[in-house]
Amino acid sequence: MVKEPRAGRVKTRLGRDIGMTGAAWWYRHQVNRLLRRLDDPRWQLILAVSPDKLVRGNRVWPAHLARVPQGQGDLGQRMARLLRDMGPGPVCLIGSDIPGVERKHIWQGFQALGGHSVVFGPAPDGGYWLVGAKGRAASAAGFLRGVRWSSPHALEDSVASSIEKPASVDTLRDVDTAADLAALKDSA
Repeated sequence: MVKEPRAGRVKTRLGRDIGMTGAAWWYRHQVNRLLRRLDDPRWQLILAVSPDKLVRGNRVWPAHLARVPQGQGDLGQRMARLLRDMGPGPVCLIGSDIPGVERKHIWQGFQALGGHSVVFGPAPDGGYWLVGAKGRAASAAGFLRGVRWSSPHALEDSVASSIEKPASVDTLRDVDTAADLAALKDSA
């Protein structure tokens, strides 16, 4: 899932710490590095873009990658719709602000869906960097509804919305604030 890297529209919490232009610059370069790292023949890499109009004619991301609109609604509604509309699966969605994600992490998500209908990749802040689903789990009526987004309860609420106990893969850090950037540098 990617957003247009425009100052004031992307990474606004990070922007409050380092400036909106700096946050947009970081995000644009982060996404480009991420896409190069994750392009792999084992899966089809598709960009779920926001705003929807960027499905056509945008030169920010590589032209060879397919694009679909994220559509309307809160984050949970958009993710549930993408998981459902991509077919019976398995489908994994990831955020675009996770510098540590590698191909092996995506592969873990798909492997977990071999024995489970839902998988999450936790983040240390109580959220998650990956959600995957297959079959009827992706179209369950309450999946990803009632989640307290951007809170330490996002993963807990999302797991509770699942029709079965989900699998879990490695914990990875996303970048929402300058403190998250500093923590990444400290762990490197």
